[in-house]
Order: sequence, then C-alpha cells, then structure tokens
Amino acid sequence: MRQIFKTVKIAILVLVCSFYMGVSMASTPAPAQSSNGQMTEEKAIKLAEQFGVDVGAVDKEIQEMLGLTKAEGVVVFAVIGGSPAELSGIKVKAVIKEVDIYEILTLVDLGNALEKTMLTKNFTVATYEPADIADQGVTGGLNFHFVRILQD
Repeated sequence: MRQIFKTVKIAILVLVCSFYMGVSMASTPAPAQSSNGQMTEEKAIKLAEQFGVDVGAVDKEIQEMLGLTKAEGVVVFAVIGGSPAELSGIKVKAVIKEVDIYEILTLVDLGNALEKTMLTKNFTVATYEPADIADQGVTGGLNFHFVRILQD
C-alpha cells in the first residue's frame, strides 16, 4: 500500500512540475530537418547563436586552459544578454555536455540537439564549469540549466 502512495506522489509531482514549466506531456513536435539533411559546424554555430551563446569546439588548447581531462565538448565563449541561454544561467567558459537526452561531444552534436529541442520551448542543458581561481578552491562541477523559450 505504501508503494502505491509513493508512486502516486511521484506521478503528481511530475505532472505539477511539467505544468509549471509549460511542458506538454501529450506530444512532442517532430525534429526539424536541416535544409540538406546534414548538420554542419556552421549550422550548429548559428543555432547556438539563436539559443544565445557563442561557442566553439574544445581543442587541446582549451582543454589545457580549462584543466579538462579530454578535448571533447563545446565551450561557451560568450552569452548573449536577454537570451534563453542567459536566462537559464549558462556562463562563459562552461562546457556544454548534454542538451536534454543528447550527449554533446562536438559542435555537430550540439547543432543536432538544439535543432530537436528548441522546438519544444522547454529543455535542459547540462554544463561543466571548471573551477576558477576566483572560486577559491571550489572545484568545478556539472550544472543543469532549465531553459524556457518564451513566445509572443
């Protein structure tokens, strides 16, 4: 009996959170297709700008500068003021690791993920934010940002 109540409480919590965030549980829009069906780094960068970030691939130089173990992912160089990215709390020097359920290892991965998720108007972005000297010993960590794209 306790298990049933626990399951019902979890289901109600999910529905309330979904309603609050404006997520429709009924249907998910079909993913958008690129003009020629192929995602490129250039298209990915344009989608990232629409989202509100200026990004680039993590190369060896950025890997060393941020103290990362691998040269993979997408680093945020700038965040556009008033954009969904800024409103969700994404910061400069953050490395984007996931967009919703999609793992991000390259710019093309980011483009494909944004193309699919920006249509939903509600999604999450997981970023790794390396420790900074200004943090005074606080280590970097994974942060989850809840994105909501407002419509007129």
